[in-house]
Amino acid sequence: MRIDHVAIYVRDLEEAKSFFEKYFGATSGARYHNPKTGLQTYFLIFGDGARLEIMTRPQLLPPNESALQTGLTHIAFSVGSREAVDQLTNRLAGDGYQVQSGPRVTGDGYYESCVLGPENCALEITE
Repeated sequence: MRIDHVAIYVRDLEEAKSFFEKYFGATSGARYHNPKTGLQTYFLIFGDGARLEIMTRPQLLPPNESALQTGLTHIAFSVGSREAVDQLTNRLAGDGYQVQSGPRVTGDGYYESCVLGPENCALEITE
């Protein structure tokens, strides 16, 4: 068994698509639109075949302000080396994205940083 994909809701579908293409090398499939429900989605495919579905619809509720809640907490991307973690973290920070932590070695031995991407989606960048 394997996880086929993870899906997240966003308000600005095109911004989120561009972000993951630019910083994480995603390739986007065709935009899907269901005119009955207003749902619009893209499947983003990453180099190893992992897939992320980004979705939007008109009736989205505002996000909860607390990071301490049940549900999806973050998406982790392995970039291959500590140097790559540092480079991507610095690039994102330089482009105005908020670095929440790191780069650092965590208590359980991971080298990682955490950056808030589009619409405050927490992205963990690991080696």
